[in-house]
Amino acid sequence: MKSIVALFFALACFAPVAFAGDFLDIDDVPDFVVKPITPSIVQQLREGGYVLYMRHANSDTTRPDQLPNVDLNDCSTQRPLTEEGRLVAKKIGQRIRRAGIPLGEIYSSPMCRAKDTATAAYGPNIIVNNLLMYTSNMTDKEKAPVLNATREIIARPVQGNVNRVVVAHAQNLMDIMGYLPKPEGIVVIFKPNGDKHFKYIASVTPEQWKNVLKPQAE
Repeated sequence: MKSIVALFFALACFAPVAFAGDFLDIDDVPDFVVKPITPSIVQQLREGGYVLYMRHANSDTTRPDQLPNVDLNDCSTQRPLTEEGRLVAKKIGQRIRRAGIPLGEIYSSPMCRAKDTATAAYGPNIIVNNLLMYTSNMTDKEKAPVLNATREIIARPVQGNVNRVVVAHAQNLMDIMGYLPKPEGIVVIFKPNGDKHFKYIASVTPEQWKNVLKPQAE
């Protein structure tokens, strides 16, 4: 699958371009305000119905994607997750479970650093969606199907008393809502409202999960 950019360009011809203001039910655009997680939000997550969008964990920036020859089936052509990143991802998954937050579907970008993050945090049963691809090196037309898919998966209502997880990239959120979530491993919480509409709730960095767990400390 070496011609991935060409594939996205072809798909873009059939996908309308839309902007953050068309789909985002928040008042923080363009001056985005990051909101911290609170005990009441944690309780809401325990009841399900939310989307946890996780940026992949720590990656090795000295080994960039080998553009234009990135092969989704060959991790050696991509910027990889570091060993620290694998440990960070594992801890985040453990802390989410310890917080009593129930998880349903786990979606991942096709990039190896995202798939490795999802597997380390949540186990092997992940759903890889090629339209959650990293958008930084795409033109606007190439981005269109990716951004539409990202909006849809965040905005689609969650069935049952669980939460949906998406493991992907910071740039995708920047493109659809003007928010570049930092650092790597951050989890951004959304309330899906259907029809490509969603509400931003809060963000949790890897270290902040410790605070989430304090009330339930053993």
